Amino acid sequence: MEINGKFIDLDPEGYLIHPGEWNREVANELAISESLELADDYWVVFEFMRAYYDEHGVPPDVRHTTKQMISDFNIDKKGAKAKLFTMFPYGYVKQACKVSGMKRPRGWSTG
Repeated sequence: MEINGKFIDLDPEGYLIHPGEWNREVANELAISESLELADDYWVVFEFMRAYYDEHGVPPDVRHTTKQMISDFNIDKKGAKAKLFTMFPYGYVKQACKVSGMKRPRGWSTG
């Protein structure tokens, strides 16, 4: 993928090979490939996911992300899960992890 004259390496499934190359422009391009229109709520989720990844070296799983969403969006657990899967209708790993610049988690399904 090329953005502003810079080539960004993706794996065969479209995930970043080098998560450090992620930025908003990259996220927007990856979102287009997933047919997502990024509104402000997406950036809140991505910021948490990136901070978690930077601290732990792995993407947060769904329970960590929904727990953070409860706080960030002032909603209950059921509402957080519903919001997450409305935002990423084709799956947390397939869309949230990909667009937030994570490598594809090898142990997870794409659902």
